[in-house]
Amino acid sequence: MNVLVTGGAGYIGSHVVKEFELSEHTPIVYDNLQKGHQQSVPDVSFVKGDLSDKIKLNQICNKYKVQAIMHFAADSLVGESMKDPAKYYENNLRNTINLLEVMLDNNIKYIVFSSTAAVYGEPNEVPITEDLLPKPTNVYGRTKYMIEEMFKDYDIAYNLKYISLRYFNACGADLSGTIGEDHNPETHLIPLVLEAALGQRESLNIFGIDYPTDDGTCVRDYIHVTDLAKAHMLALEALIKGSQSKVYNLGNGTGYSVKEVIDMAKKVTGIDFKVTESVRRAGDPAILIASSKKATTELGWRPQFSGLRTIIQSAWTWHQNNPNGYSQT
Repeated sequence: MNVLVTGGAGYIGSHVVKEFELSEHTPIVYDNLQKGHQQSVPDVSFVKGDLSDKIKLNQICNKYKVQAIMHFAADSLVGESMKDPAKYYENNLRNTINLLEVMLDNNIKYIVFSSTAAVYGEPNEVPITEDLLPKPTNVYGRTKYMIEEMFKDYDIAYNLKYISLRYFNACGADLSGTIGEDHNPETHLIPLVLEAALGQRESLNIFGIDYPTDDGTCVRDYIHVTDLAKAHMLALEALIKGSQSKVYNLGNGTGYSVKEVIDMAKKVTGIDFKVTESVRRAGDPAILIASSKKATTELGWRPQFSGLRTIIQSAWTWHQNNPNGYSQT
């Protein structure tokens, strides 16, 4: 199949595009490059475009005879979503409606959606299963959940089949070292830790050391981006083979604390960078761990790079080779 990958030049999208090398399908990357990097997808068809441009979307879908969609394009900063909700409803929600309209116009029946654990809000139980009622506590998570609800209605009315993948903390980099994580601003823990190791920031700050966890810091489920990418390909294959619309969590089922991440980063890099401590941030749950049993059972998904050392080593290789991100390449 020819597959349109919206936001395909972004962090997760580019790793999924790389997985296409191992499949019989052909990706067409569609990205406005506000956050993505064309250097991360050098060997595939690339179109610079925005999801607000329905005319261009229709032209591309017609030109490449697109048969399926992988949808990554979105704004994803929790804090920003609370300060500027209009931006998130416009880009995430309105532009997804545009994409769905284009799918109907071109008789495209399959979509794999990049969702998020943020749809769950602050759950009362862990590990988190798909049966837990979503209660997003921020606009970003709310837009993702609203999109999932739209998919349900489009499935019922138009037989548009979807698989929504709710993932937890994406991290690491392709083991080749050729692509990796390059955000501006950077908000994810592991790249922030590695920036401290590189001397690009004075210190790494821990927000809260009084949580009810073994070492007092937050525990999160970190999943290697290549494992995420493989799950997207399995989801696409499932839809092609006739799967009904589904929602899956993607995580390792094991949590690591902030201090554990820092300690492992110091071991991997061999650098004893400075660490500071401050009070908790509002809305940070103590523990977020996913149950991925449904994905392993139904999709046959098996994370291969779940070890914390592997995750950090792969990210460290990328950051060492690209200390200024894609701007150097």
